[in-house]
Amino acid sequence: MNTDPEIFDIFEHHLLNDHRPSDFFSQEIRRNGYFDYYPLTMLKKLQDIPQSPEHHPEGNVWNHTLLVVDEASQRKDRSEDKRAFMWAALLHDIGKAPMTKVKKGRIIAYDHDKVGEKMAVDFLKSLTDDKELIDKVSKLVRWHMQILFVVKGLPFAELRTMMRQVSYKEIALLGICDRLGRGELTEERIQKEKDTVEMFIKKCEGRL
Repeated sequence: MNTDPEIFDIFEHHLLNDHRPSDFFSQEIRRNGYFDYYPLTMLKKLQDIPQSPEHHPEGNVWNHTLLVVDEASQRKDRSEDKRAFMWAALLHDIGKAPMTKVKKGRIIAYDHDKVGEKMAVDFLKSLTDDKELIDKVSKLVRWHMQILFVVKGLPFAELRTMMRQVSYKEIALLGICDRLGRGELTEERIQKEKDTVEMFIKKCEGRL
């Protein structure tokens, strides 16, 4: 472990107690400190990872992550496990660093959810021995894309497997943070994203 062993507690404090955790993370990543050491370098790399301007006008993956963390902060009291939920918000797109590519002029990040699960495990194992937390966070990272896959009826949808491993309600809660954690959202788009998550919940509950 190359990082200060107290960094886990410091990060968790801000994740659980700040109204806008992004203020802390934005400040820290700009100075020579925590983010210069593994595993925090895994997050620092997200500053250099582009996203589709159409779906992510906020820019790189780190910008998106900060918006998602702030959205999650406003909803964490509805979570079954605030700690796992907030760490998952911070790490949900960590797999985009190795998986983002440009194909035929489009920015894609296929399988970043699957790769992200393993990376989340490696990240957290470097900071904590809490196996239950590591398992919960990594599973949320693994399945966070299922909302899109299930609602659109894509072949990547694995609803039954997902529901054996993680609470669909937690995925829905993380999902709305993910979908609203973007720049330049209109009221119409916000409602559309909420409707998408509601449809996912209905499918999980067999109401569709």
